Amino acid sequence: MNPELNNELLGYRRPDGKVGVRNHVLILPTITCATQAAKQITELVQGTVSFIHQHGCAQVGEDYDQTFRTYVGMGLNPNVYGVVVLGLGCETHQARSVAGEIAKSGKPVEVVSIQDHGGTLMTIAEGARVAAKMVQDASAQRREPFDFSELIIGTECGGSDACSGLSANPAVGVVSDLVVDAGGTAILAETTELIGAEHLLAKRAVNEKVAKRVYEVIEKMESRAILMGVDIRTGNPSPGNIEGGLSSLEEKSLGASNKSGSRPLQELIDYAEYPTKKGLVWMDTPGHDIEQLTGMVAGGAQVVLFTSGRGTPTGSPIAPVIKISTNTAMFEKMRDNMDLNAGTIIEGEETIQAAGRRIFDEIKEVSSGKLTKSEVLKQHDFGIWRIGPTF
Repeated sequence: MNPELNNELLGYRRPDGKVGVRNHVLILPTITCATQAAKQITELVQGTVSFIHQHGCAQVGEDYDQTFRTYVGMGLNPNVYGVVVLGLGCETHQARSVAGEIAKSGKPVEVVSIQDHGGTLMTIAEGARVAAKMVQDASAQRREPFDFSELIIGTECGGSDACSGLSANPAVGVVSDLVVDAGGTAILAETTELIGAEHLLAKRAVNEKVAKRVYEVIEKMESRAILMGVDIRTGNPSPGNIEGGLSSLEEKSLGASNKSGSRPLQELIDYAEYPTKKGLVWMDTPGHDIEQLTGMVAGGAQVVLFTSGRGTPTGSPIAPVIKISTNTAMFEKMRDNMDLNAGTIIEGEETIQAAGRRIFDEIKEVSSGKLTKSEVLKQHDFGIWRIGPTF
């Protein structure tokens, strides 16, 4: 452990020992029918966050399990002080089941049901009452020092351009190495956008089991596309990427994989799973920005680094998202949304290492309380990767 990195962050210690960089009270709707009531509660009670979604009922099998795991993971994220789980009452994903799993962490958890509480208005009133008490209790908690060994960062690549693999992505790779070297965890995601670069990651696997899993996950993602009659390896799925100057998905992948830095790949986990090892971890997610962001946050990421060559407003209701532009022209055009500019690398004003260190320093500031632009603008995006049909 580098002693220079110790105690440089300030966060909120949770009952299970984890540390959050935010202190949210989450209003968690387990069914789409409850999302509007959840939104009303957040408008009434300062210090609460929530999200809109279309899930929670008529799901079966692995698809049910993955959605359930995502709900629970959002509540368990260290950035959450306490949770009001809001259900309808008759849905597949029962609010009490979700609350029961979150409560095992020792966090304050309450359940409010629209059917049990006599309809929408009574539910909003009860939810707001419970949430207000949680927020007041949360406000009494003070930040305390912690170091990078307790931090999980998510890494994400949005719409790319010809600069992505040369500037922002390798700069994030430097950050990934710095966090790993400090004893922390860096999550690499976007399986779709690693197709064509899998052999490079397999070479860095800590053992043959992890290397084998790399190829299995890539093959499974390709098979999903083939079942739809699409050869995803030879085409680029995003018009924005093509307009940005990329010729193929493999070109996108070779640039996106740079976010992983150079350290060994410790494990490959499923969507919305919590890492079991420190170091570089790959989470199996789609390339869809919001779905992968949600998966990493549900997997415990307290901070997310999001590179973009096209510009994006994307944010999370729970985790601060630091957005990094790959070129200066886009950064100047979208200053409302982009936090940092790595276009300085392209212009020869900064090395990749220096830009990476600058991003690393920004993580320190954000982890200790500085708001990202997506937080200021209340960009609370949420979407679950569905792997099965609705019945």
